Amino acid sequence: MATLRRYVPHVVLTLGAGFMLLPFYWMFLTSIRSPAEIFDISLWPIPRNFDAVENYGRAASQVPMARFMLNGVIVCLGILVVQVLTAVPAAYALAKLKFPGRKLLLALVIAALCVPIQSLALPLFVGLAKAKLLNSYFGMMMPFFLSVFAIFLFHQSFRRYPDEIVEAARMDGFSEMEICWGLVLRGSLPALAAFSVFSLVAHWNDLFWPMVVVSDINLAPPPLGMLFFSDAESGANYGALMAGAAITTTPMLLCFLLARRQFIAGITMTGVK
Repeated sequence: MATLRRYVPHVVLTLGAGFMLLPFYWMFLTSIRSPAEIFDISLWPIPRNFDAVENYGRAASQVPMARFMLNGVIVCLGILVVQVLTAVPAAYALAKLKFPGRKLLLALVIAALCVPIQSLALPLFVGLAKAKLLNSYFGMMMPFFLSVFAIFLFHQSFRRYPDEIVEAARMDGFSEMEICWGLVLRGSLPALAAFSVFSLVAHWNDLFWPMVVVSDINLAPPPLGMLFFSDAESGANYGALMAGAAITTTPMLLCFLLARRQFIAGITMTGVK
């Protein structure tokens, strides 16, 4: 009985992991199949006719895939850097400084988590259009520079940092910014890693906002670039389309695998579940 209780959770988790990974497996399988086998429902990993070289070659040559990937890197890193620069001091102030209205500001931060970007799309689009910032990297990044989720996540991590160390640093002459960046953030690196993964994956996969502000294919990030690819192919060559999807998905999978321990530690330490 004890052995059964020990292995049943692992079996259930393995089945759940297999179910979640099935779309990725199907995507890869389709990307290496020939057109005649695309609609074959078999999950056998070895197709009768390999078309991997042709599919991946077509995905890389018929659209500027390297340009799409570069655009994604520029947009995601630009957003992440500004989000960290703005969220860390705000979270530190809410967690470690005492000032009137602190609880109200924290409540507003939590309430803002409920506001989707779609509800702000129209005024943001009009503002960017009047400022002539459509079809630009800045236009794709600007709505996400301030992340209330980042403020909340870092706040939950910073409040666990010992107040005694903060007070000792103040007595030694450290400024608040030195304490924030040099001590508190350094002690919350798992939270920084967790948020980095959240931010990179979310904005790498974002299709809605780039589709609103970008019409130039040379500025398209990977998800929007896949739409251009689909139009170019008229939706016919699903093998090449899935090859392109595999190319754009791989960096995010590697990002998560490299930071998985810090990601899990950051989530558990901050109490965000």
